[in-house]
Amino acid sequence: MSDYPKRIMDSVYDDMFLPEETIAVRKQVRDFADEVLRPIAHTINNTPESVDAFPWELLKKMGDAGLLAIPFEKQYGGAGLEYPTLATMVMLEEIAYVSSGVAAALLDVPLILFGHTLKHAHPSVKEKLFPALCKGELLGAFATSEPAASTDLSVRALQTTAVKVDGGYRINGRKRWITNSPVAHQMFVLCKQGDAMTMLLVDMSLEGASVGEPDKKMGNLCQLTADVYFDEVFVPDECLVGTEGKGLRSALTSLTLGRVGIGACGVGMAQAAFDYATDHMKKREIFGKTISQFQYWQFKFADYAAQLESARNLYIKAALIEDKKRPNVQTMCAMAKLIGSALPGDVVRDAIQVCGGYGFVKELAATGQQFPLEAIYRDCKIGEIYEGANEVQKMVIARSIFGKESIG
Repeated sequence: MSDYPKRIMDSVYDDMFLPEETIAVRKQVRDFADEVLRPIAHTINNTPESVDAFPWELLKKMGDAGLLAIPFEKQYGGAGLEYPTLATMVMLEEIAYVSSGVAAALLDVPLILFGHTLKHAHPSVKEKLFPALCKGELLGAFATSEPAASTDLSVRALQTTAVKVDGGYRINGRKRWITNSPVAHQMFVLCKQGDAMTMLLVDMSLEGASVGEPDKKMGNLCQLTADVYFDEVFVPDECLVGTEGKGLRSALTSLTLGRVGIGACGVGMAQAAFDYATDHMKKREIFGKTISQFQYWQFKFADYAAQLESARNLYIKAALIEDKKRPNVQTMCAMAKLIGSALPGDVVRDAIQVCGGYGFVKELAATGQQFPLEAIYRDCKIGEIYEGANEVQKMVIARSIFGKESIG
């Protein structure tokens, strides 16, 4: 597409409740997305999974632009914002507006899942890794899921083991669906240790650590996932995160924030589909009228505008609750993911319908024009599945209503 539609959120949504620093971050990230990411986004969004195609240069540009420092305190080489979680989620929305895969692979997993967990690592590890992470010189991964354990992260289901030995731990097992695993330098790994779980940091260049070929997926093509194998991998004591037997708590703390990120990415994708469709509707004529003059579509997209407002406010509120250390963060994060991840599927489905062939096509051979809706349709589905399936989010919300004793 040579001409990009006007961002409707600028005339419908109002950032009046956001701190000035967050509004400045939105502008900073949006400028980067428009100037640096957008010219290459179509290629990134449609190139099949490949280690060779991973956007290393883009990651470095994000580091140079200061985007990767946004979530972190100054002591870690970060931006030192008053509301870092909020700024991070706004960044995810703005990047996902252009490329969901980039938001997931270069921001959500490295900065939220890996970066947040890194805060609880040994001081020597933090001192070594945080500067590289903020500069875009280090890519991290976060490994909890396994062939038979994903939604159910229990000792019973988990098969990857860690055994304490002199000076460290020996890891054996297999992980699956691990974002960035084919290209990651460092990986947090949730392991079973006796009757509990322990989180360990693994340098992926270590002997015994190996990764399979990237999976071929429906969408988010630059978000590489693969099986990861650990065969007697030795990691030193300093690679323990927190304390032994408390690994699940570390994992769930990071995953809870990741759920807000998924909601924010969903809002970005939904807004992109909304903007493209409404722009098309104002220009395309059928039976002597523009599509925007048909009440059916007016009402349909009026509903979506209200839903976008709700979904955006949910992820913003969840992020602020985390930044202000208020209670009920788990419930709000679950709500933000539940609503934010489900919305883009509905919006883009109707966006494709109203745009007809121009919604269904990736690239028009006759003109060379490129179109975004097909990729958004493929990319958005995973948001309802990973980092806690939406059915799990409903369980989290139900527990806050009825109590854990009633729900189990």
